[in-house]
Amino acid sequence: MRSLLILLEKEFRQVFRNSAILRMIFMMPAVQLLVMPLAADYEVKNVKIVVVDYDHSPYSRKLVNKITSTAYFTLVDYTDSYNKALTLVEKDQADLVLQIPSAFEKQIVREDKSTLFLAINAINGTKANLGSAYLRSIIADFNQEIRLDWVQFPRMNPQPVIAISSINWFNPLMNYRFFMVPGILVILVTLVGAFLSALNIVKEKEVGTIEQINVTPIRKYQFILGKLIPFWVLGLVILSIGLLLSRLVYGILPAGSFLTIYIYAAIYLLAVLGLGLLVSTFANTQQQAMLLSFFMMIVFILLGGLYTSIDSMPEWAQWFTKINPVAYFIEVMRMVVLKGSTLHDIRFHILATFGFAVILNGLAVWNYRKRS
Repeated sequence: MRSLLILLEKEFRQVFRNSAILRMIFMMPAVQLLVMPLAADYEVKNVKIVVVDYDHSPYSRKLVNKITSTAYFTLVDYTDSYNKALTLVEKDQADLVLQIPSAFEKQIVREDKSTLFLAINAINGTKANLGSAYLRSIIADFNQEIRLDWVQFPRMNPQPVIAISSINWFNPLMNYRFFMVPGILVILVTLVGAFLSALNIVKEKEVGTIEQINVTPIRKYQFILGKLIPFWVLGLVILSIGLLLSRLVYGILPAGSFLTIYIYAAIYLLAVLGLGLLVSTFANTQQQAMLLSFFMMIVFILLGGLYTSIDSMPEWAQWFTKINPVAYFIEVMRMVVLKGSTLHDIRFHILATFGFAVILNGLAVWNYRKRS
């Protein structure tokens, strides 16, 4: 026990003497947490639209006003030349072209129907799909308004109308940052924990102190614990800073208990640090350890459900998320922050993450013993 305490004291002194590590631990997560939620956003707004109006009727102007009154569309040009509109699309100055035919209002009044033409710049598939969906919804509302205007009301409304009222659970204001910030905080804790722990043992190899440690009475599991515990504590500190910034900057206060977050985070950090330590036992240089850790973290993050819904992934990718600890922590953070989930609600996530921690740290101890 005394050997472990001496090793822990040595590790903490080594961390706090290194100014680069301190900047990475405290400044990098704070800056990223302040910047990334402002830039990373699933919402598509300010879709640039060009309206080609051959009709210039009250109905066509009413439709254009309805489209441009929303925050989703920005009117780039209002013209009567389709070729000009297409040129704007080719120059990437417009995303959508809405063409209104010359007899738009007349066809609606006389024939009770009309046709609109929509051209979409589909280079950005997500923006094209969402933009066209928004526009179709607005046109459908416009169509419904016209139909209701024409209905006569002698005694009763002959046209059935279904009124829909909705309630947004867990995120009533549909604030996207409430969904995104918890996931970004998970990524920051993961990156710092995995990178620093991966570089730790490798640094001992490079400076030659690993041989001196191997001839001491320190057992191999004590050596791994001495490397793991300091960064486990620092990981919880980073989580605390992130939660504080989330509250002060974005006004995010978890609906659940902070205790639930910290209990799961403590187990999760054991798994992530175990992964980093396992990488460090294979690598011979810090460059090798960093590249290998970076490769694995990119895969874990992209397939963790932060930017892409797991349900929309291919089946093989969904199976991969079952062995991805990052995916579990992102889901847990969103459950606790938005839904107020308890330890009982995340019991499966706790068991799975604890299993990852046991396996990864066990492999780190075994592999270090094998290669020492």
